[in-house]
Amino acid sequence: MPIGAIAELMTGGGVCLSFEVFPPKQAENFEAVSRAALEIAALQPSFMSVTYGAGGTTDRYTLAVAQEIQEKHGLPALAHLTCIGADRAGVRARLEILRAAGVRNIMALRGDLPEGQMPASDYPYAADLVAEIKAFGGFCVGAACYPEGHVECGSPAEDRRNLKKKVDAGADFLTTQMFFDNDLLYKFLYQIREIGISAPVAAGIMPVTNGRQIARICRLSGTYLPARFRAIVDQYGDSPAAMQQAGIVYACEQIVDLLASGVNAIHVYSMNKPAVAAAIRDNLKHLIGECAC
Repeated sequence: MPIGAIAELMTGGGVCLSFEVFPPKQAENFEAVSRAALEIAALQPSFMSVTYGAGGTTDRYTLAVAQEIQEKHGLPALAHLTCIGADRAGVRARLEILRAAGVRNIMALRGDLPEGQMPASDYPYAADLVAEIKAFGGFCVGAACYPEGHVECGSPAEDRRNLKKKVDAGADFLTTQMFFDNDLLYKFLYQIREIGISAPVAAGIMPVTNGRQIARICRLSGTYLPARFRAIVDQYGDSPAAMQQAGIVYACEQIVDLLASGVNAIHVYSMNKPAVAAAIRDNLKHLIGECAC
C-alpha cells in the first residue's frame, strides 16, 4: 500500500478525523475555494477529500486543490474519480496525472446518472472502476457506502451485495453517505460484517447549516431525518446563525456518540465552510487529541 494510505490512517489506533471540500465549477471562483480548503487543512485533520464534478467537469480543479493541500499542509489528499460515461483510455490517463502529481489516494465512484440514463461506459459500476485502479497499481482506493441503501437500489440487502463487489474488487476503505441517526450506522456495520466485509469504514457526517438545503439533499439521497433533527430544522431553519450553531451541535453530538461506540473514523462534509470545520474540530479536541491519527 502506498505511503500516506488512508486505509492505514483509519486503522492506526487513534481517531481519524477528515474533512471533505469541493472544487469550484468556474475558474473565477478558484481562489476563494482554494483559500477555504487551505483554512480547513490548517486544522490538521488526518486527511482531506476533494470531490469531482459530474462527468469530470471540475477535474483540473480537483487536482489543483488536492495538490495544494498536500504541498502546503503535508496532508494526504483523497481525490475523487467518477467513471460514468468514461472509457479506459481516459481513466488511465487520469490515473497517470494523479500519480505524477503525487496523489496516492482515490475515492472511486460511479457518479450521478445524467437524467437517469446509463451512458456508454467501460465502467458501468464503481466496482469496475475500483478494479481498474487496483490493476493500474500504486493507489489506496476508497469507495462509497450507504447505511440506508442506495436510493437507486432495489433493497438495502441488494445494495450491501453490491458493496461487497466493490470491496472484493479491491476497495481498501469505505466512506458512508451522510446520516442523521447513528443507530442506522450501527445496524449497517453489523450487517456488512456479517457478509464478510472487513474494510474500515469512515462515518460521513454533515453539519446542516442551511435549513432549506437539507430537504433537497434528503429527497435526492433518501436520507432519513429523525424527529429530533426535523424539530431543529423547523425551529431554527429560517435563522442562518441559529441553524449553523444548532447544526454544529447536532453533528458534534453524533460524533461523540460514534467515538464512544468505537467508530473512530469520522469524515465531515464541510461544504467548504472553515468556520464550521473549526468549530467541530475545537469541540472535539479533547476527544481526538491535538492531532488526529
